[in-house]
Amino acid sequence: MRPLWYRNGVIYQIDPSLFRDSNGDGCGDLQGVTERLDYLRGLGATAVWLMPFYRSPFNDAGYDVVDHLAVDSRFGDLSDMVMLLEKAEELGLHVIIELVVQHTSIEHRWFQEARRDRQSKYRDYYLWADEPDDSVETIFPTVEDSAWSWDEEAGQYYRHLFYNHEPDLNLANPAVIEEIERIMMFWLRLGVSGFRVDAASHLIEQAGEGDAARGFWLLEHMRDFVTLRRPETVLLGEVDVEPELYHEYFGDEGNRLTLLLNFWANNHLFLALARREAEPLSRALAEQPVPPDRSQYAIWMRNHDELDLDRLSDEEREEVMQVFAPDENMRAYERGIRRRLAPMLDGDERRLAMTHAILFSLPGTPILRYGEEIGMGDDLSRPERLAVRTPMQWSNEPNAGFSNASPEQLAAPLIEDGPFGFHQINVYAQTLRGDSLLARTGNMIRTRIGLREIGGGRHRSVEVGDPAVFAIRHDNNSTVLMLANLSAEETTVEVHEEDLQEMVDILADCDYEPPQGHPLRLRLAGYGYRWLRHKERLFG
Repeated sequence: MRPLWYRNGVIYQIDPSLFRDSNGDGCGDLQGVTERLDYLRGLGATAVWLMPFYRSPFNDAGYDVVDHLAVDSRFGDLSDMVMLLEKAEELGLHVIIELVVQHTSIEHRWFQEARRDRQSKYRDYYLWADEPDDSVETIFPTVEDSAWSWDEEAGQYYRHLFYNHEPDLNLANPAVIEEIERIMMFWLRLGVSGFRVDAASHLIEQAGEGDAARGFWLLEHMRDFVTLRRPETVLLGEVDVEPELYHEYFGDEGNRLTLLLNFWANNHLFLALARREAEPLSRALAEQPVPPDRSQYAIWMRNHDELDLDRLSDEEREEVMQVFAPDENMRAYERGIRRRLAPMLDGDERRLAMTHAILFSLPGTPILRYGEEIGMGDDLSRPERLAVRTPMQWSNEPNAGFSNASPEQLAAPLIEDGPFGFHQINVYAQTLRGDSLLARTGNMIRTRIGLREIGGGRHRSVEVGDPAVFAIRHDNNSTVLMLANLSAEETTVEVHEEDLQEMVDILADCDYEPPQGHPLRLRLAGYGYRWLRHKERLFG
């Protein structure tokens, strides 16, 4: 059996509108992404996740799709996407794109036909009611008063869990499923390696006509559909539910989602960072279910949305908020934080590198959002989630090397001032420093890809006698031990497990004396990290 490409992959998430502008119109585009694929390969990434590039009015970062089969003109055209896929294949990079089918834009042809005529076949593409069902709650309670809006032309209310310009699709309608099949088939034929399934838990509920338990057939159907056409295709699901429900999304035989975005581990990682104690993360990993053989978790630090802390208790959530979002302006939707990782950690490169080391030590497929490798900041003057959506900072040249357009033409304002301004934080400046966050992150990614113990093995926490130290072992014919110090204070820990005595460093934040003694004694600097392997397995 061929190895599963995602098993030891590292995914780099890109917003095409904010990554690189190739034609000087102020908006990033697909040619700009193509030009920078060499950078991603050099960093060590093995896959690219592209945020929406479909035709859209762009009222929700492109998640308000008007045509799933067309490239929006701001990004180029279909031939530009083909060129991107060609270059990615040449470099050995897989490409994952968004599958946004929980809703469409209100401007989509289907909705426009549906609102005009109750007898149209498109009417049943959406969810309508003569009176709103108040039991259905909106996803954005501080922005939308209701999940239902009145449409004068249709003479009914339409449902929208998200924004009122994004009507929900009726996924219990076979005709809608056929449309989704056409979308997936089109992009698979062009050569994509998978789909990030947006709002997967809401898809299931809609497919089950309000009962999620009856809607899992949709994930099985989608997995069958893509696997029959391209066996290595992945479905990466956005699933923010209780961990005891994860097995439902994987399927007993791993026949639903391939990769599941692990909000549970993500939330508890931030609780551990807030407390500077490893226990919340170690406990979360022990409590989450083991994925089926051909499935696994996808893990990340920050993404393009708010840091949603719904998997924590009210007290734990407020604890994290007090540490990382003490001002109300740093919070969003009464549940999350609208900041990038670097400002939350005060721009401390040591602490940022340690946090990245934890990310790459966790079981699953790591996802790194653009700019995290250099510690980009946020712009809290922008509304809602737009605070963390700013142009990539390539250099200290005008417009951060992102675009040749005039500043007022840019798709989003640059971060110019303060410690996270592009004059201080950029790829070029960090490329010249061997100890930069960029250099450290690249070393972690390239080392992580070679650790087959993580990709396909078992894992468990290791007790080392210091509550500030996160320690985890991965076993798969050989063993890797990975440690990170969440505290600013230097510490020396002891490893008592008999099969972890003969270990040598394969990656560390600085030069350490070799591990020694029995039990094994290991020193860690403040915010230090060390990855170790058995001596006889050092080279494979």
